[in-house]
Amino acid sequence: MREIVLDTETTGFDPKTGDRMVEIGAVELMNHMPTGNTYHQYINPERDMPQGAFEVHGLGPDLLIPPRPPEGGEVILKDKPLFREIGQAFLDFIGDARLVIHNAKFDVPFLNAELGWINLPQIPMERAIDTLGIARKKYPGSPASLDALCRRFGIDNAHRTLHGALLDSEILAEVYLELIGGRQPGLVLSAASQGSQKSDQPDGGDWRPGPRPAPLAARLTKEEAAAHTAFVDGMGDGALWKKFGVSSPE
Repeated sequence: MREIVLDTETTGFDPKTGDRMVEIGAVELMNHMPTGNTYHQYINPERDMPQGAFEVHGLGPDLLIPPRPPEGGEVILKDKPLFREIGQAFLDFIGDARLVIHNAKFDVPFLNAELGWINLPQIPMERAIDTLGIARKKYPGSPASLDALCRRFGIDNAHRTLHGALLDSEILAEVYLELIGGRQPGLVLSAASQGSQKSDQPDGGDWRPGPRPAPLAARLTKEEAAAHTAFVDGMGDGALWKKFGVSSPE
């Protein structure tokens, strides 16, 4: 099972009011394990950067930021490609995999706005696994930000001084695996002869025992069963055992 853990950075909150995407980071998981295959792209938003957004991720069209992974050097967004130049490559990377996103209701509409402006296919919301929703359901009333979940699970995020799409995706991959139960979230004991099984459900699945494939062998001997029948017959027709139609053990 292939999954893509995804994060984005933007100029603001709403593409309908002119906000644009400035960074995409993604990490590939195969059967809940990181493969080492990643996607990362800075994007020229063709507009200015509001101060509030700049303070979150440190990206601006004309502003230099400190060295950050994965490029290890200063970033100037005006030198980066436009979304229309990288949109198809992004779709090729994610393919038909499920997308693991923290607050998918923010990222998916942004991605779809950018894809729609260049006439590329949209991403259905049902493809997204929202880790924010999983965390709020699992820990109601507790903080569910990425930083808060790192503290809960003991994940080191000390190097996260600014939001960065690839770094946040790598951290989110660790958080996601903890949310669904660790490295082997679907490992359960099975009544079948195969031993163990893995579930594809995002929350680890809901395993319940089924009926026995064959009844257990009777422990009564034929002599004991005959003695029981004779004992019940000796009670007469009014015996409760006969009244309720309980058959003799065999």
